[in-house]
Amino acid sequence: MSSHQRPADEMASDDVPKMDHSYDGIEEYDNPLPGWWKWLFIGSIVFSPFYWMFYHGGAAGRSVEDQYGIALAANTRLQFAEIGDLSPDADTIVTYLHKASWVKVGESVFKANCISCHGREGEGKVGPNLTDQMFKNVVKIEDIARIINEGAGGGAMPKWSNRLHPNEVVLVSAYVASLRGKELEGRIPEGKAIPPWPEPKPEADVEAKAEADQGK
Repeated sequence: MSSHQRPADEMASDDVPKMDHSYDGIEEYDNPLPGWWKWLFIGSIVFSPFYWMFYHGGAAGRSVEDQYGIALAANTRLQFAEIGDLSPDADTIVTYLHKASWVKVGESVFKANCISCHGREGEGKVGPNLTDQMFKNVVKIEDIARIINEGAGGGAMPKWSNRLHPNEVVLVSAYVASLRGKELEGRIPEGKAIPPWPEPKPEADVEAKAEADQGK
């Protein structure tokens, strides 16, 4: 052993506190966690139930997902120049019903405004279940937009024409139409069965109609 090396037992200082146990002659220094670390840990445990209740307790618009949806809906308004002003007629709603990217926009509008009555997935709460095959106020697909704009049930379903952009009405109508037939468990079916949604027209016909509408 070189002259500058010291045995391990000489390196250990006698004034360093040790734990009161020994395993096969191996002792453990008593080095507790800093007080600030322990209080931070305890504080995070105390804080976590309040955080969970606020952000994940079911209140609409508070979760990160809901806030993202609201931000997405706001950003979408900037994209409406791409599609112009949409008319809430059957052809337009059916067309966007088959455009997955725009249906997602309608979903964000729905989750930002409609889940308190119709449930997060459209399964129904105060408002009817939108995922079955029964409808109270809808006979044709364009009736969805009409009800969103004008309301229904003597005010039970409020009108949204003064709160949503016309394009948002069309896109959320397309999203609501896309929920049909998912049969999610929730509010019991209400109303009556109606014919299936119409098939989309060829893209060329839709574009010609849009150009004709813009020329009026």
